[in-house]
Amino acid sequence: MKIILNGQEKPLAAPTTLAALLQEMGLSERRVAVEVNREIVPRSRHGEFELKDNDRVEVVFAIGGGSSGMSRGDGDR
Repeated sequence: MKIILNGQEKPLAAPTTLAALLQEMGLSERRVAVEVNREIVPRSRHGEFELKDNDRVEVVFAIGGGSSGMSRGDGDR
C-alpha cells in the first residue's frame, strides 16, 4: 500500500499502525501531532490506528517557545 506522508508518496507494508510508522521515522518518543485525512489522531490511539491505502498523513513537530530574551527597548520591563 502507499500513503501520502507530509505531501510525499510513501510505500508501506500493510497492515501498519500509526505508532509503527512513527517508530520507523524515529519519532515514537518525540512530541508530534498527527493528522490522518484531516482528522487529528490522539496519541492514545496511535497504537491501534491502522493506516489504509492512500491515507494522507501529516506529522507536525511540537516546538517549545518562550521569551527571546530581547527587550522592546522602550524602558518597559
